[in-house]
Amino acid sequence: MAERISGIRFDRVSVAYGGGSGATVALESLDLTVEPGEVMALLGPSGSGKTTALRAVAGFVRPTSGRVFIGERDVTDLPPHRRGLGMVVQQYALFPHMRVADNVAFGMKAQKVPKSEIPGRVAEALELTGMAAYARRHPRELSGGQQQRVAIARALAIRPGVLLLDEPLSALDAQLRSGMLAELARLHRELPDVSILYVTHDQVEALTLADRIAVMDRARLQDVGTPQNLYRRPRTEFTASFVGNANLLPVTVGAGHVTFGKAELKVDTPHEAAAGATATLCVRPHLVGLGDGPNSLTGEVAEVQWRGSTHRLHVDVDGHQVKADLRELRDPPAPGERVTLHFAPQDAVLLAAGVSEDG
Repeated sequence: MAERISGIRFDRVSVAYGGGSGATVALESLDLTVEPGEVMALLGPSGSGKTTALRAVAGFVRPTSGRVFIGERDVTDLPPHRRGLGMVVQQYALFPHMRVADNVAFGMKAQKVPKSEIPGRVAEALELTGMAAYARRHPRELSGGQQQRVAIARALAIRPGVLLLDEPLSALDAQLRSGMLAELARLHRELPDVSILYVTHDQVEALTLADRIAVMDRARLQDVGTPQNLYRRPRTEFTASFVGNANLLPVTVGAGHVTFGKAELKVDTPHEAAAGATATLCVRPHLVGLGDGPNSLTGEVAEVQWRGSTHRLHVDVDGHQVKADLRELRDPPAPGERVTLHFAPQDAVLLAAGVSEDG
């Protein structure tokens, strides 16, 4: 469906509001490339710079310094309507007085697409998003999920090389969000040449959809990689805590082991981790088991949470809380009970001393 195959490149892009010492930096020296056909998620908390980065691509924000490229074109100084982008925002921004087909056609009319082409492209976009049967309806006659599909159809109808999605699922309830994640994944498979920049603060969305994730915090890029690498081998404490749940345990590095409280734990220590240095050990809660085993930790149960298919145990070990996600237990331990937890050496990641969330 896409007529253009384009990627996105941020070349040291900064955005600041105000001047002098009172300036607010919303994005600082972002160097990042979204490859043609790639889904890149910008993941981070509010104020991290992710939406500013997307708006810089869209043309709604002018970089204070640096350049933005779409494909080989420097678009930094181009107005939004000349960038050839499709965009879907949180509230969909459908025109309430227009029927679905007219909403989808709007962008093509603005781009002066020949009138003879518009009906076919509207039908194609609605078919692609599963909304062909709703072409004559008004937005008020649609559910939230259906309105979102129409917004996506409108963005795709202009046949963009780049699609920008700004927290498109945030207004949906949990069940609709899950269904739309599956739909967006299907769309990506059917439109392999469209590059997608997807802004979200939801780690599940990023892990589900993205080919790569760029982790943002405090206006800066903190980490970038595949979902699997960021989850299994995070580089910083911030990445470990924001991409999935994590136990982050303060340790002292030894030769082939680390010390946590009174426990000596066997883990893979990187070559640059000097003996005696302080570091942080990252262990995912679902990789922590109950009972004796390698790398045992003994402590007192502080809290037990039932989560349907799992119980989450919060265990106080030497003044630090360790989380364990266990398949639903018939007889879970009670708060105040002493238990032993364990994890395999290969399931722990040592975040070397000196590598903080500031990179």
